[in-house]
Amino acid sequence: MKIKLLASLFASTALLASPANAEVKVSTKGGLKVTSGDASIQIGGRLMYDYNRAELNGVVDEDQFDDRRARLYAKGNFSKDWAYKSQFNLNGSGFEDLYLRYLGWGKGAQLTIGNQRLPFGLEDQTSSNDISVLERSAITEQYAVGRVESVQVHGSAGNSTYGLMIFSDDVDETDEGEEFGFSGRYTIAPVKTDTSLFHLGAAYYDIEDNSAFGLEAAAVTGPFHIQAEFMDGEFGAQEGDGFYVQAGYVFTGEMRPYKDGKFKRISPNTKRGAWEAVVRYEDGFGNFSDVELGRTEASAFTVGLNWYAHKNVRIGVNYTDGEDDLSDDDGNEFRVRFGFAF
Repeated sequence: MKIKLLASLFASTALLASPANAEVKVSTKGGLKVTSGDASIQIGGRLMYDYNRAELNGVVDEDQFDDRRARLYAKGNFSKDWAYKSQFNLNGSGFEDLYLRYLGWGKGAQLTIGNQRLPFGLEDQTSSNDISVLERSAITEQYAVGRVESVQVHGSAGNSTYGLMIFSDDVDETDEGEEFGFSGRYTIAPVKTDTSLFHLGAAYYDIEDNSAFGLEAAAVTGPFHIQAEFMDGEFGAQEGDGFYVQAGYVFTGEMRPYKDGKFKRISPNTKRGAWEAVVRYEDGFGNFSDVELGRTEASAFTVGLNWYAHKNVRIGVNYTDGEDDLSDDDGNEFRVRFGFAF
């Protein structure tokens, strides 16, 4: 709670720390940003409004419009050595990113304290604004942790990145106190040019009786991109593993951007926008709730089409069909998303 109060206070007063005679600059590129000397504050957010229809064994289980994500954030610097971010969910689920970051050691080592994403998995580290399939895979949903209260040392050198974290979490969802765990991720891009990319990564976390290990690989050549991940974990007395393979092609020629061990959003080159087709296959123990199967051994296949109408606007359509390996249940989902990010 103290961290949250401090982060909110710093976000609202950062510009007051700048010299009185510093020039104030205002930019509307990538949200509203105000800079004064070494201090800055940037306001932005995202809105994802979905229609989804899901069936289990031919019976409709979901048929609705929904605000999938609605977030606002404030981020910036107090000085050249200190940064912050505070991101809030408008749909009632509270704070997400909420941290302070020390930059004084340079790109090779930064220190982040607060509520932040645990370093595990390529798909999980890639923002929901930037993933090609509208929903993350059932494998990622099962093994990745998401955001936790933590302390992380992370950085980059050349085309490699790393993150080492100590975090706390109420893994049993009880009131008996939190447990402390460790996580680490390393990535390297041995090939990274203006037209091609090859990425490799590995990650691990352990907290009480829960642990997971992940391997990741990705490649980009011009408008074509492909990525795959394998994850293996133990959750108390339960254990399992799974993988997904995903590929996409941008018909209008844009290359999928990549930075610091994760993918970024496709930005169209013309006013007509960018068009991308994507397919994904996943198999193993995972959280297949999107196709109404729940946490189980299953497989699923997804096809999708994205129109990046503007650098801030994306409209996507996905269809996913899944089959439970244990019960032979069949589930499917049709999802349409209007997304706006700034």
